[in-house]
Amino acid sequence: MAEKLGAHPRDEVAKRLLDGSVKRSYDPVVDMDWDAPLDPDKLFLPAEVISLYGTPMWQQMSHEQRRELSRQELANVLSVGIWFENVLNRMLLRELLSEDPTSKHAHYTLTEMGDECRHMVMFGRVIDRVGARPYWPKGLAAVFVKVLPFFLRKSMVWTGALLGEEIFDALQRRIMSDPDLQPLVARLMRIHVTEEARHIRFAREALARDARTLPWWERRYTQTLAAIAAPLFAGMFTNSHMYVRAGLDGREAKRQALANPRFRQARETGSARLATFLDDIGLMGSLTRASWRRWGFLA
Repeated sequence: MAEKLGAHPRDEVAKRLLDGSVKRSYDPVVDMDWDAPLDPDKLFLPAEVISLYGTPMWQQMSHEQRRELSRQELANVLSVGIWFENVLNRMLLRELLSEDPTSKHAHYTLTEMGDECRHMVMFGRVIDRVGARPYWPKGLAAVFVKVLPFFLRKSMVWTGALLGEEIFDALQRRIMSDPDLQPLVARLMRIHVTEEARHIRFAREALARDARTLPWWERRYTQTLAAIAAPLFAGMFTNSHMYVRAGLDGREAKRQALANPRFRQARETGSARLATFLDDIGLMGSLTRASWRRWGFLA
């Protein structure tokens, strides 16, 4: 085994992550208190991360309206998480077709897929528990989600993984310690942050290794993927349907959210570490930088 690990340094990382998975993994069916009552006054997301926070529309809303908006934004974020992890699992499963099934790398890939399956269950149950309905991609976003796994390979898989995981992870870290948050949501965020930390490490290590030897066309293709992700994510986080379900004018709410400097700052904060990492390994090209600035993911 020592010889094998020496021949494949990525297995050393995978082994450490496998050990971590044994020590700290969760089953949301038993590790969440599903019977705990929801606080009738607390929000479902901290006010500071809600897309309309600080806007004229926000100032006119009652506490009850703000609470309902926070419930719908939570359901939207968790829905995005469900179908992102669905896409990621399909990509990882395909990558396993060319992997040595005895390697630690393959074993951790399967372990991560198991984590993601449990996360999808957890997200779905929380949406149901708070009395909301899921949101599903429509139009170009729906096409993108369906075809994406067929076009991403190697470095593109890991870039896609980080685009979904790191921005969501930064948001969760801001959310989970808020004392005014619904306890059920805080628990969900703590579980997800713990397990996603291993997934992010796995993807970062893989992408950093691949980036050293990428041909120019794959580097450009990966940069283009990261550029396209910015408007896609901005649209996901300002889904007009969630504003309508909260009793607001969907078009006007989306307009105010996209123009909201506080919400832009939240996006910049959430993507800052990932932007630095992609820049360090040569995957933050000029097109990516321009797109991220345009859509509020880069200062």
